[in-house]
Amino acid sequence: MQTFYAAALAAAMVTPSFAAEVGVRQISIAAAPTDYGRDLHVTVWYPAEDGGEPVMVGANRVFAGAPAVPDAAPAQGRFPLVVLSHGSGSRVQGMSWLATELAKAGFVVAGPNHPGTTSGYSTPGDAPKLWQRAADLSAVIDRLTGKGVAGDGQWQDLVDADRIGVVGFSLGGAAAMLSAGARADLEAYARYCDTYDKWDCAWYAGGIGYVNEAQVKVGKVDLRAIDKALFEQSNLDRRIRSAVLVDPGLAQAYDAQSLKDISIPMSFINLGSAGTVPPGVIADELVALTPNGTYAAVADSVHYSFLPECRKGAAEILKSSGEDEPICEDGGARSRADIHAELVRLIRDDLERTLAR
Repeated sequence: MQTFYAAALAAAMVTPSFAAEVGVRQISIAAAPTDYGRDLHVTVWYPAEDGGEPVMVGANRVFAGAPAVPDAAPAQGRFPLVVLSHGSGSRVQGMSWLATELAKAGFVVAGPNHPGTTSGYSTPGDAPKLWQRAADLSAVIDRLTGKGVAGDGQWQDLVDADRIGVVGFSLGGAAAMLSAGARADLEAYARYCDTYDKWDCAWYAGGIGYVNEAQVKVGKVDLRAIDKALFEQSNLDRRIRSAVLVDPGLAQAYDAQSLKDISIPMSFINLGSAGTVPPGVIADELVALTPNGTYAAVADSVHYSFLPECRKGAAEILKSSGEDEPICEDGGARSRADIHAELVRLIRDDLERTLAR
């Protein structure tokens, strides 16, 4: 999956022929000391007044996008905030199919492109640094709730700071876990990769990475050489009141007591049925440890089903770029659009239930 994402074109903005009721805006957040020196590029979707020309956010030669109106006038009211964390090697614009539906349902939705694990800038050495991703999410919350000098009054009037949720997919699910109060166990993670040679562990085996859209050679990542204190620190952001974790990474490497101590609702979703979900993201045991956890599995889907719908001819484009993962294939007879509809319903219903006034 990393091969294609690093070579992918930036998300195009294609004007559709129908109206949208969702606004979208791109904002930048300058690095602060707690952000580990990371400038962030953030996409914000929000309920909007009618009018304006929508564009397709997240569309490119391979993936379809979803419509939203750039810089549209916000709708009247104050809305819950949902922060998004994308998967490794992806971009937050690839979650536009979900973000637009949440905005239609009355949420402000915001997510950063995480430096070091975003399409075109993704390296094995950056992937385990989940404390940075958690800090990114907190920086987004700071900006949209008007905290301190990082705040932004235009969002402060729109966002209900007492109703904040987080949604994460894959590596983003691990970041969301940490922001909700989970703590990672470095030795457990290293032991897992000692015996597993697929997915994230295969990425750590080294060979290639991507910097400034170009492929670079990298060495093997020694997980035991990672800063243990940073990897295992608490990244709890107490402003987060609800978390949705879709195929969350590091599933074999969380401190059990930290999960038992999480008080907020935790909604776990796995893509696939029993026996088909990769061990690095299976969440049935995680939900059993969390006091307010729920679990759902989406049948006839696979890990890649959370990615956007693929355009006609996308598989050929992927193959020509050197991508050998079946990014456009799902787990059964269901279309990706149908799988997305179920995911939207599950995630929206969880957030509406847990962030109700």
